[in-house]
Amino acid sequence: MSPTDLSLEHLIRPSKSGIEKPSPLFMLHGYGSNEEDLYSFASELPEELFIISIRAPYPMEPFGNAWYAIHFDAQDGKWSDDEQAVESRERITTFLDEACKAYDLNEDKITLLGFSQGTILSFSVALSYPEKIKNVIGLSGYINEGILLKGYQEKDHSKLNIYSSHGQVDAVIPLEWAQRTPDFLNQLGIENKFEEFPVGHGVSPQNFYSFRTWLEKLL
Repeated sequence: MSPTDLSLEHLIRPSKSGIEKPSPLFMLHGYGSNEEDLYSFASELPEELFIISIRAPYPMEPFGNAWYAIHFDAQDGKWSDDEQAVESRERITTFLDEACKAYDLNEDKITLLGFSQGTILSFSVALSYPEKIKNVIGLSGYINEGILLKGYQEKDHSKLNIYSSHGQVDAVIPLEWAQRTPDFLNQLGIENKFEEFPVGHGVSPQNFYSFRTWLEKLL
């Protein structure tokens, strides 16, 4: 499969190290955004990484994309389409394999970097298929147990490393939801770090430098 045949639209920043089979970092943007959003971080991330920023598969009106629908109605309030989220989980997992083959990347050292809905999917992929993922950076998201693969608890998660962070005044995803992440990961025996920052639903410079430092130590 050539890079032009991959199943999801994406942007790339090739590794600048010249090493054979560089380690890939896949970016998963938030609800209503696109592959250009997190890609703005690319120039500031370690040069040895091969960066792939993925566009979510579901287009929105008038612009942007989503990994799954979020519905709003008077009776049930706000709710997520978990069935669609599971479909995206599988599409992302397939895409990781495709991209590693097409770009000749090290499939044993995959890092996922997500924001908001992209974080929710990053957690879902990593916890469902821990044999495929080495590192996860989850910004402004949470773990949705409803979209994890059945029987995920029985898998070996010991090789995973997870960094997660959240804004203390996030009005989109409650801080309490994110604060449950460390206990959840500890129960699975996953090395993890959780941080809070005095911001809303976004990534502060301090947050960026913190997760970059965390990642650099693992490369």
